[in-house]
Amino acid sequence: MNKVRAIALCVSFLMPILATASEGEAPQYVIENGKVDKGTYNGYRRFHGTCHACHGQDAAGSSFAPSLTESLKTMDYATFKKTVMEGREVKDASGAVNAMPPFANDKNVTKHLDDIYRYLTARANGGLGAGRPERIPK
Repeated sequence: MNKVRAIALCVSFLMPILATASEGEAPQYVIENGKVDKGTYNGYRRFHGTCHACHGQDAAGSSFAPSLTESLKTMDYATFKKTVMEGREVKDASGAVNAMPPFANDKNVTKHLDDIYRYLTARANGGLGAGRPERIPK
């Protein structure tokens, strides 16, 4: 195997690992001229593939679950990750229990958790509006 091919193979193997946030470090989104990076776009896709059924279109909330555009304004990455992986139950003002199921066994969520966080924080911070975002060209 020649050196160039070996380096390319090594880089292609390590890129998913390098793209994941370090333990405790919150993943960051990138927006340029109203367009988002690949990870944030993937987060949009993954959110709408799994989470929007409860949390509503564009993470704006529904009668089943809260607006994540509001929750992510104050929630840190560690809390977000723990909540998604382990789930949680919360009583609202009326005493009703709202439950979020754990997603630790759902690879469509766990493998893309950083990207989902990128998308949600971009929405929560006002950097990204509603609807399908455009990607930054390659």
